[in-house]
This record gives sequence, structure tokens and C-alpha cells, in this order.
Amino acid sequence: MAVSGEEQGGDGRDGPLWWDRRRAAVLDVSLAGVSVAECAAEGVVFARDAGVPVALGVLFGVLTGAVVVLRRRVPVAVVLVGIAVTPAEMGFLLSLVGLYTLAACEVPRRITATLSVMSFVATFVVTYVRTVGEEEAGRTLVVGLSLFMAVALTVPPVLLGMYVGARRRLMESLQERADSLERELSLLADRAEERAEWARTEERTRIAREMHDVVAHRVSLMVVHAAALQAVAAKDPVKAAQNAALVGDMGRQALTELREMLGVLRSPRPDRPERVVEQAPAVAVAVSSGGEEGPGLAGLEALVGESRAAGMVVELDVRGAAGAYPAVVERTAYRVVQEALTNCHKHAPGARVVVRLAHREGEVAMQVENGPGAAGAALPGLPSGGNGLVGMRERVVGLGGVFVSGPTEAGGFRVSAVLPGVPRG
Repeated sequence: MAVSGEEQGGDGRDGPLWWDRRRAAVLDVSLAGVSVAECAAEGVVFARDAGVPVALGVLFGVLTGAVVVLRRRVPVAVVLVGIAVTPAEMGFLLSLVGLYTLAACEVPRRITATLSVMSFVATFVVTYVRTVGEEEAGRTLVVGLSLFMAVALTVPPVLLGMYVGARRRLMESLQERADSLERELSLLADRAEERAEWARTEERTRIAREMHDVVAHRVSLMVVHAAALQAVAAKDPVKAAQNAALVGDMGRQALTELREMLGVLRSPRPDRPERVVEQAPAVAVAVSSGGEEGPGLAGLEALVGESRAAGMVVELDVRGAAGAYPAVVERTAYRVVQEALTNCHKHAPGARVVVRLAHREGEVAMQVENGPGAAGAALPGLPSGGNGLVGMRERVVGLGGVFVSGPTEAGGFRVSAVLPGVPRG
């Protein structure tokens, strides 16, 4: 690809374009020098035949031959000068170079054809007039000789110029296409990198969301049971043993789910078993897409039971007949209820919680609402990263659903979500 002189810095003399212009200028000056010498010599003969001073004929020849230097800028003028001096039998190189340049340049074809015909006719007429008076030359020979000279001095330079011009335009077109293809490939590479970066970010977000849902709920219940165990350890050994067993069960369940997720992350690709998956596309299938192994609406009763076992007063209200939802919809609904119950354990200990699930035509709706926390109830001291509500909203909106959360007039908090029976995308 050509680089402009400005891109090369300084005065641009390091660029290939500058060297091309320099070579073209040297060629034009050289041709002009040869043309000047030819026309000056022919000017001597012209001066003798016309009866004018030789110096005037030489000067006329020099001025005529020097016109070649303008062939790239005004090729039409160069050809016209060549036609004009044809009667003086001067400027053969001027005519050849002018016609060649005219055919090779971006000049309208009708102008090229008109000037070529004019040059052909001028050469034919001058040759015919110069040879017709010779006694030994017959008329047929004169006409044939005139045609030969007209064709020899007109057709070859025009055809050669047309070929060179067409070839140059073809090369320029190919170069433009190559440059355009290079720009398109670069743009596609940039877009592919952007899409890959977006995909990596999206998968990291999904993994973080799954890790949060798995760990936060289980550990929150473990903390609640541990607090209850500490409170009743001395007073009620049987209750303490039950809480200790629940803590152990919660810990084992959390470890089991974490091992499943880590196993997905460490599983090799099917087509390249020697490599380990470093990013998360496989997790999107096994974790975020709602595979059959993930929890669903059928597990809500057990989920609510875990919170009840931790001392929370939870009411589960299910309305309507369950439909055949895709696994990703059931998994998302389960996670929304799970995270809402976790937030109740964190921020509203002792509060009464109502979990509502409604199966409608083409969609499923869920709502988790808690009242104000019990007076005097101590917060369990669970840390909050502020990602619970954000993760729920991302899950629901990603499937084309609606998510709303906020405080209630009674001093509690409500989380509502509606998921389409067929997820978007």
C-alpha cells in the first residue's frame, strides 16, 4: 500500500510515492531532451524549405519539442501541437509520446478517438502531398505508403497506451480491493476480539452468580444454625445435636454443589481432551443453561423446609397447574426464591415470610415477601456483597422476564419476578 510523504515524516523524501514521482519527472525531462534535439534538427530543414532564418527554425523546433515535458498534465495539448506541426514534418517523437500518453491517461474515449483520427488524417495527408509529385511513384503506391505511415505513427502508440492504461487501472482496482479486504479483516478481528471479551465477561458474571447462589444460601443457613446451636447448647442438648446435624448437612450440600461446579470448570473439551478449559463456555451449559441436574421448581418445598428448620416462619403458596417449563426457567425461579430467602435470613431475622408461586398461561410468577424483623432479634452478622438483587435481576431480565424489588408499606421487603414459559433467545 502506498504511503504518503507526510506519513514518512520530514519532507516526505523517504516515501515510495516521492520516488515514483521523481522517476516520472526524470523520464519526462529525458524525453523532452530527445524531442528538443529532434525538433531542432528538423527545424533547420524546415527553415530552409520555408525560406526563414535557420535560427528561427531551430528556436521553433526547440519550443515544439519541449512541449513533451507537459505530457502528463495536458496530454490533449501535446497531441494538438503534434498535429499542428505535422505539415512541417517535425515532432515525430512528440506525436508518438503524445498519443501514447493520451490513450493511457484518464481522458474520455471520444476525445482520444477524435484526436487519434485527426493525427491519422494529418499524417496521411502530409505524406501523400510530399510523395505524390514524384514521377517514379504511382498513385497506388503513394496511397499505400501514406496509409502505412499514418497507421505506423498513430495506431501502435494508441494501442500501447490503451493497454498500459487498462493494466494500470486494473492494478489500482486490485490494490483498492486488497486494501479494503485488509480493512475489513482488521475490523472483523477487532469485532471478534470484542465479542470474545464480552463472552468472557459474561461467563465470569454467570460463574460468579452461580457461586454466590450456592455458597451464600448454604453458608447463611449454617450461620443461623450455628447461632442457634450456641444459644441452646447448655440448655437443650437434644436441640443442640439437631442443629449440629443440620450444620453438617448444609456444609456437605454446599461442598457437593461446589465440587460439581469446579468439576465443570476443570472438564476438558470434547474435541481437545489434552487441554483444560480455561474459560467458562462449558459452565454456561452445565451451570447457567439450566441442565437437568440443576434445581428446579420441584425443589422449592425442600428449599422452604431448610429455612423452616433454621427457625424462620415461612409460608409457601402455590397456585395454578405447573407447566412444562424449560430447565433454565425452573432453575432461575428456584434461584430467585433461594436468594430472597437468604436475604431474609441476613436482614430480617424472626420475620414472617410468604413465598408465592403462580403458574399462568405461558409464564410463571414468584414473589417472596417478608414482614419487619422480630423486635429484639439479633442480626446473624452475615456479610453482604450487595450482589444478590443484581444477580436476580440479571437472571430474570436475561430470559426476557420482569423483576421488581423494594420495601413494603408494612416495613418489610418484597421481591417479585415473572418469567416467560419460553425464554428469550
